[in-house]
Amino acid sequence: MKDILIEQFVDNIHMPDNIRVGMMVAEHRKKLALGTAEGDFDYAGYAFGQSPFHVPEPMVRAYQENAHRGNYSDPQGIIELREAIAGFNKRHYNLDINPKRIFVGPGTKELIHFIFHIIKGGIIIPSPAWIGYYPLVRMDKKRFYSYHLKPWFDYKINAGVLEEYLNTIQDGQYILVLNNPHNPTGAVYTRQELVDIADVCRRNNTFILSDEIYAKITFEQETFVSMREIYPEGSFITNGISKDRSAGGYRLGYVILPNNSTEELIADFRKVAATVYTNVSTPTQYAGIAAYEENQEIDDYMVTVREVHRIMGRVICRHFNEIEGISAAMPDGSFYFLADFNELKPRLKDVGVCTSNDLARVLLEHPYRVALVTGDSIRVRADDFAARIAFVDYDGRAVFNAYRKRPPVTEKEEETFVRKNAPKMLVGIESLKQFVDDVMRDSKKVRRHKEKGTLPRAVAP
Repeated sequence: MKDILIEQFVDNIHMPDNIRVGMMVAEHRKKLALGTAEGDFDYAGYAFGQSPFHVPEPMVRAYQENAHRGNYSDPQGIIELREAIAGFNKRHYNLDINPKRIFVGPGTKELIHFIFHIIKGGIIIPSPAWIGYYPLVRMDKKRFYSYHLKPWFDYKINAGVLEEYLNTIQDGQYILVLNNPHNPTGAVYTRQELVDIADVCRRNNTFILSDEIYAKITFEQETFVSMREIYPEGSFITNGISKDRSAGGYRLGYVILPNNSTEELIADFRKVAATVYTNVSTPTQYAGIAAYEENQEIDDYMVTVREVHRIMGRVICRHFNEIEGISAAMPDGSFYFLADFNELKPRLKDVGVCTSNDLARVLLEHPYRVALVTGDSIRVRADDFAARIAFVDYDGRAVFNAYRKRPPVTEKEEETFVRKNAPKMLVGIESLKQFVDDVMRDSKKVRRHKEKGTLPRAVAP
């Protein structure tokens, strides 16, 4: 029999580094627990951005109580769920949403793919960016543009720079991706910043895909503003239950279509949804109703989760800033921040670490064992030595209970809380200090690790 032939476009698809490295770390830890690992070392896991907490009990109960529902359901999402989502947006963001403009999908990634797939025009992806946008664009062979964010604007889209950029490409209709709070920097947009961006987009035939999956993990909740409030006629708003309610495995997200969406566009979304996935798992949708209906237990849960993320992020970020040659901007939301190694660039190149991807590979090897995501994955240039740091490597349920039992109040208590409950992340800090020390004082050691090529096969390029 002849070999099975594969379509050429598949060669352009790569396993996302966060998943690839995260799976490698998880598999190694499983082997450690079973006593079958090669060596007794562990990794500092800054690569995989998954909420470590348990799913809220009201959602679990709703899932169990509706497990018998084996029927197909509306491709757009059952009306009870869409009404619950509309109610949630009214309570939390003061948005009046017609449920007919809400589409439920198997996670926001699928819905973002739908938007890229259905809406004409080029896609503008600010970088650094979430790992998932660029591969989705490439799969569809869509025209895309990289818009490089500047550190002096806190890695946020600046309206003036955006307008200049749009004037240079002049290529019809666009979709601008805006992620707020931002993965990978943890930056949060102010109301005025969103107003200014929306004004530019109105003048330049540009729609916005506003990915607000971390909205409820904005540390100061009163500072979050949905782009739906600012640009209702031109924004596609995506959100879901994977981050703030720790239910990534449930695969349930939603998109709110713009106010100026035609009946034809709504019909097109319905037929594409019906064609691609028929409907989101019906029992999962009933769990979604519990997630979005008014529920004090879930509201309290989200407050605890948000506070723990704030404490972990700010303590870990402070420790990164104490390392010679590394700087990091304090996150205001999400569970990421961006670590900047560019001050070390001359020394890194001296020891053969010539690209951001090289940096990730060397740090993953012995003796550092630090797993993080850099370079191509977060859409930064090869010579930009920046890394996304996910600060979620701890036992979520245990930490949740510890916080509920005794919430830390002072900065000193927060430091103690992290040291007690997230020791692996602090071990990673020490490994990074060793790496920087080796780069600055013993460059031969780093070169030897790089030339040795001991990267585990699971993550080799």
